[in-house]
Amino acid sequence: MASIHRSASAHWQGSGKEGTGSLTTQSGVLKDSQYGFKTRFENGPGTNPEELIAAAHAGCFTMALAFQLSGAGHEPQALDTSAKVSLEQEGSGWKIAAVALTLKAKVPGLSQEEFRKLADAAKAGCPVSKVLNASITLDATLDS
Repeated sequence: MASIHRSASAHWQGSGKEGTGSLTTQSGVLKDSQYGFKTRFENGPGTNPEELIAAAHAGCFTMALAFQLSGAGHEPQALDTSAKVSLEQEGSGWKIAAVALTLKAKVPGLSQEEFRKLADAAKAGCPVSKVLNASITLDATLDS
C-alpha cells in the first residue's frame, strides 16, 4: 500500500494573545508565514489554521471531483470551489464545527442528477473530508 507524507511546522513566541507565530510548509509555499491571535480571531495580516484548512478542503474536494467526473467520462471545463470553515467556541475552548463547500461547475453534457451524485461522492471521498469531524455541507451549481 502506498504511503505519502507531507509536513509543515509552526514556531511560536510569547503568550497566546500577544504572542506571534510562523508557519512553514515542506513545499516552501509557506515560509515563515505570520499567524497569531489577530490573524485567527480578528482580521490581522497573516494566515491562520482555519484558513489553511479551508484552502486544503477546497483543493482536495475539487481535485476529487475532477477525478470523479473524468472517471464517469465527463471532462470539466471549470470547477470553482470555496470552503467556509466555522470556528465556534465550545466551553473554554474552540472547535471546527462545520465546513460549507460552495461549488460552481461547468461540465458539458452532464445531467443535474449525475452531477450531484458525483459531487456528493467527491465530498465523501476527499481525504480532507474524511479527516474532519465536522458537519460538511455542499452547495453545488452546474452551469449549462
